[in-house]
Amino acid sequence: MENNNSDSLTDMRIVFMGTPDFAVESLRRLVEAGCNVVGVVTMPDKAIGRHHDTLQPSPVKQYAVANGIPVLQPERLRDETFLAQLRDLRADLQVVVAFRMLPEVVWAMPPLGTFNLHAALLPQYRGAAPINWAVINGDSQTGVTTFFLDHDIDTGRIIHRVPVEIGLRDTAGDIHDRLMDIGADLVVKTVRDIAAGSIATMAQDELTDADGCGPLRPAPKLFRENTELMWSRHTAMSAYNFVRGLSPYPAAWTTLRSADGRQTQLKIFFAEVADTNTDGTRHTDGAVPCDVPLRIDGGRLLVDMAGGTLSLTDIQLAGKRRMKAAEFLRGAHLDGAVFTETH
Repeated sequence: MENNNSDSLTDMRIVFMGTPDFAVESLRRLVEAGCNVVGVVTMPDKAIGRHHDTLQPSPVKQYAVANGIPVLQPERLRDETFLAQLRDLRADLQVVVAFRMLPEVVWAMPPLGTFNLHAALLPQYRGAAPINWAVINGDSQTGVTTFFLDHDIDTGRIIHRVPVEIGLRDTAGDIHDRLMDIGADLVVKTVRDIAAGSIATMAQDELTDADGCGPLRPAPKLFRENTELMWSRHTAMSAYNFVRGLSPYPAAWTTLRSADGRQTQLKIFFAEVADTNTDGTRHTDGAVPCDVPLRIDGGRLLVDMAGGTLSLTDIQLAGKRRMKAAEFLRGAHLDGAVFTETH
């Protein structure tokens, strides 16, 4: 795509769209690079507090206000008042990082298009939670991609891709912070290349297995139902990956049932595969919910599984603070307790 509007970062009018901390770093780098960010679009302020009587602005709004950038906060992206306000900003280019799915009337508005930063190596992990699912699936590599928006979610023509290693002990939080930093640099590079008219895009179906594009894996949004640690479906290693892929947020969870039948939700923030020589097996074939015995060894909270013993190291009981397993066990009475699946 050639830039027929402006060859200068300072002349090219940019509207930035995003909401969480992950997006703030990209916005900050654009501003610090001297880009002409003429407006920000972000989510409406969120009601918080016990009575939902306090409004909290998004991190992107907080940064924009502090830096004198106009802010739009539409409830509906097809609202005519919002669309008129967006047109009035006369953007040459729109940049999207961690925002909502845009209707065509929005993404097709600027003459240079709208590009998005995605926290995965597209076409892998299209969807809302790409960082989490890459770690959950035990991948050794992920990355960031910039691509132009089109009609279907996360399917547009790729501008740039940058691979990033996932370490064996990395949590989703570790990868989030790493991709936030690398992605912000990629956003600035992409804007510079668009301003210079020097980009060469590629359709996602042109990528091959050599580009990491084997069977595609989705990245669906995380809900309570798909963040429960279903013991019957895991080996020790896959359970370990599941836990770190959901840490620190929203956190994998399980249900602890005491000998008298009382049940309490337990969040698991980190675990270790303590012993790979165990003769443990899968507790069931995953077809039906099951109860899983837990074992205490000194200050360790253990579950014997196929392929190893999982040691739960950082946990949180409902209504309590996060703590190490050894601290939890000092005051716990777990004789006859099991972990149980809810569905």
